[in-house]
Amino acid sequence: SPYLLQHKDNPVHWRPWGEAALAAARAQNKPILLSIGYAACHWCHVMAHESFEDEATASVMNRLFVCIKVDREERPDIDAIYMSALQHLGEQGGWPLTMFLTPRGEPFWGGTYFPKESSFGRPAFIHVLEEVARLYREEPGKIEQNRQALARALAAQAANARPGEPLPEILDLMAERLLTLMDPVNGGIRGAPKFPQTPLLAFLWRAHLRLPDPASAARYAGAVTRALDHMCEGGIYDHLGGGFARYSVDERWLVPHFEKMLYDNAMLVSLLAEVWTGTRKPLYARRVRETVEWVLREMVAPAGQGAQSRSEAHAKAGQGAQPPENPAAFAASLDADSEGEEGRFYVWSEAGIDAVLGADSTFFKSAYDVRPGGNWEGRTILNRLARADRPFSEAGEERLAPMRARLLAARAGRIRPGFDDKILSDWNGLMIAALARAGAIFGEPAWIGAAVRAFRFVKERMIADGRLHHVWRANRLQHRAVADGLANMADAALALAEATAEPVYIGDAEGFAAELDAHYRDAAHGGYF
Repeated sequence: SPYLLQHKDNPVHWRPWGEAALAAARAQNKPILLSIGYAACHWCHVMAHESFEDEATASVMNRLFVCIKVDREERPDIDAIYMSALQHLGEQGGWPLTMFLTPRGEPFWGGTYFPKESSFGRPAFIHVLEEVARLYREEPGKIEQNRQALARALAAQAANARPGEPLPEILDLMAERLLTLMDPVNGGIRGAPKFPQTPLLAFLWRAHLRLPDPASAARYAGAVTRALDHMCEGGIYDHLGGGFARYSVDERWLVPHFEKMLYDNAMLVSLLAEVWTGTRKPLYARRVRETVEWVLREMVAPAGQGAQSRSEAHAKAGQGAQPPENPAAFAASLDADSEGEEGRFYVWSEAGIDAVLGADSTFFKSAYDVRPGGNWEGRTILNRLARADRPFSEAGEERLAPMRARLLAARAGRIRPGFDDKILSDWNGLMIAALARAGAIFGEPAWIGAAVRAFRFVKERMIADGRLHHVWRANRLQHRAVADGLANMADAALALAEATAEPVYIGDAEGFAAELDAHYRDAAHGGYF
């Protein structure tokens, strides 16, 4: 895990999740401090720099707790348990996830980011550590009360299942309820922060396709296209290199947290391609092409190479080089930070754009919201939100394209964000399906070919002892797949069967579905663990 390797030199005595760490906590009768994050997470980096790299803070952590560090992408099963516990405490979820556990691993309290000094309305991290440890020693009744309440809540959540098939009317009822949450101006769910929520938008799009009444159907279609229009023209989209950031901190889709995740981009490619078939909007086709080009240029993890050579290949790809000759599956993410600063790789100054574009800069600046004072902390996040409801003509797009290419070439000389090159079977399933379906829709056999190669990699490298596994990196395979890995790979196989007309993929889909049923099916209540 590149995320765990980021923390290997911390003065904190981090342990990996496992029985050895739990046994140490029981032997020492110490509570567990569990910290969960991921390599591309900006606030994870902030807490690491402030607290986990600080000798004084680490000394308190080591003295009072058994400290465990988990990569949520490597162990989504662990993350799911403790994120659910945090939400039952009434806290908003997020990462880094900071949970306090009994020596048996049972949660009793937690939060997300804690600053080193009191700020953002949050207490200083050392004060939190000392008070939690004091309560554990001196007031165990309070710890036990919290532990029992969370255990009951988690058990009730797990048991809240109703056997049987849902009625078809439930879909329409859910769609109507969800529609009331949508932002009528900017698209997406009302308020901030704004996440793409691609499965929700796909659900609303299918409601539009299902409803016979044109007026009702148009309400759902409008909610979807409004969100996609603003995302595609907002700062959440990388207008030079392609690809979407994970979410926007504001309600206008302007200011992203700049990390780019494979799963977000896979789902958005799929949805944009599907909605394009019903709207034929040129914007959607353009964003699909640009995002796929970015994925094939920068997110392929070549098979059989060491981590260092893979990172070198990624850097060269980002400078405009061709992708590796034998691409395999797809890497997990690009970081939000570079040179210790969030978004530094992506933002511009007006002077920087003038220097690259010269006489062309006036037109470009008017199109992409470039102002002397910037639009974010004195700098500019390129966006075309002013044109979200009135797109450029094709002639305008053709005029802007070479300007974007020149700026992309100039940006390639900057220090690049970190690259998490681990290969996850669940996220690869999403991207394989996206490439296969978009390749078929837009007549791009090269996209389908990339999907075929990634699928072959997962089949050949990520199955051991008859079981699909979750993560591969540096020639090491770890952790059996979670349920959505099998579901996503089954869907990828179906997408390839449709795109290639090769019946072998139907058998692959059946195999993944059978493994899912055999090991994850909840026979008593329905659904899957």
